[in-house]
Formats: sequence, structure tokens, C-alpha cells
Amino acid sequence: MKIAVVVDSTSYLPKGLKEKYDIRTIPLNVIMGEQSYKEDEDIGDDAFFEEMRQMDKLPRTSQPSIGDYILLLESLRSEGFTDVISVHLSSRLSGTYQNAMAAGQSVEGIEMHAVDSEIACYVEGFLALYAAQNKDRLPLDTLLERLEEMKRKKNTNAYLIVDTLSNLQKGGRLSNAQAIVGSMLKVKPILEFEEGKIVPFEKIRTKKKAMNRVEEVFAKEMERHKGKPVTAVVIHSNAEEEGRQWMGSLQADYPEITFRLSYFGPVIATHLGEGALGLGYTTYEIDTDY
Repeated sequence: MKIAVVVDSTSYLPKGLKEKYDIRTIPLNVIMGEQSYKEDEDIGDDAFFEEMRQMDKLPRTSQPSIGDYILLLESLRSEGFTDVISVHLSSRLSGTYQNAMAAGQSVEGIEMHAVDSEIACYVEGFLALYAAQNKDRLPLDTLLERLEEMKRKKNTNAYLIVDTLSNLQKGGRLSNAQAIVGSMLKVKPILEFEEGKIVPFEKIRTKKKAMNRVEEVFAKEMERHKGKPVTAVVIHSNAEEEGRQWMGSLQADYPEITFRLSYFGPVIATHLGEGALGLGYTTYEIDTDY
């Protein structure tokens, strides 16, 4: 048995980390006007955010096609892989997981084991890292069971702070009036993942207060997880310096926790908008050095 690990592009794992553990990536697409780009391959973050600011309507996003996935599986089969563990953003947010399953049924000689992470971004990537780091240590069935346990909210969780209501309004999730009033009041929604969906957690006045509230929730959860090998990530949407400062502050408060900095790439940033921040973690032991 030879196991490959695949993750979709919305994990935003660093290239060096994926290379270290031979994690393959299948990209989602972002469509701006009439042009379609493969995330992390055809368009960089700077160009994406610059173009998105000029658009009256949001870019569109789409999952990898079944055909793209079939080509990847055939390539992995030719390399001698017999099984694929494929980790994806929540199936409640995208059809990527479903297309992976469909592709797996279309290619003989290699077994597809698709995992619906029920989350997204680097926190989704935690599952792919765990799979890649344990695929030669654990029986396949045991590893898949561990991943199902790992993704439960009590073990892996995240909170998101929306900085601007513009993208929620453009995407039809807010009316113009709601967006105007919310902006005037400096409302910063905090979102969480619930059964694979992104749902409101709280609405807070000002971004600083929203960050403080997330820190309060994080502190309570870390108290419950004391003694566990927690790895956490701060995620930013074209706000690297702000994200880096927040990570530094959190690292000082929790020297026993490993913190990493990541970003919301085009597909996720399309929906959250520029300036968004996130804080996520897992209690399962993983290596994020490269």
C-alpha cells in the first residue's frame, strides 16, 4: 500500500511544508469578469485584491472539475500510489468534496478516501498535515478514524472576524441598507463554523473589540485543552502586518502553543473581504516546521 495525501488550494499551506510532506494540491478557481484563474497558480494575492476593489460585483468561485480530479488520480496511480487521502474545505461551502468522491468512482486501480474537513483555510490544512505525517505510522482505517475525530469542533476550531461589510453586501448576504448602517456603527461580525457552515457568532463594535472577544473565547477553550499539543494559526486577508502583530501578542500570552501565520487567498477572501482576520487551532500533534 502506498498512500498519497491531497488537499485543495483553500488550505493555503506553505509550499515548503507541502513539499516536505509530499502533499499534493488541487486548485479551486476564481472567476473575475470573463477570466478564470486557478488559485495560487494563475493569480497572485496583490493582483487579486487590486482587481476585486475595482469590481462592482464579487468575483465568482468554483470547485475543481471532476475531470481535473481524474487527471490527478491517474497521475498518482502512475506514480505507484494505491490510495489517496484527500482533504477538502467544508462540503457545505463548496462542491470540491463531492467532486473528489465522484472522481474516485471513475478511476480504477486507486482508492479515494475523501475527507470533508467541515472547515477551511489553514485549519483544514491541519488535517492534511496529520494525514501526511501519520500515513506510514498508522493503519489506513485507524488514520481515517483519527481524522474524523480530529475535525470535531472540540478538537479543531476557528473564529473569523469580518472587517468590511462590502463583500457580504455584494454577495447578497446583506442589503445595502444593512451594510450602510453596519458600516456607520463599525460593526465587525465574528463568524464560526457550525456543522460545516459559516454562521454568525457575535456582532461587535470595532475590530479591536472583536479581536478581544475572540481572545476571550480562545482563552476559555485553551483552558479546557491545557496539556494538549495545541497548534494555532492567525489568518489574515491582505493584512499581514496586523495579523503578524496579533500572532505575536498571542504567542507572548501562550508560550506553550505553536502559532503560525497564514492568509485568506482569493477563493475565501472573495467572501470574507479584505482585512478579515481568523484564529484557529487543533489539539492534535502536528509538525508545521519546514
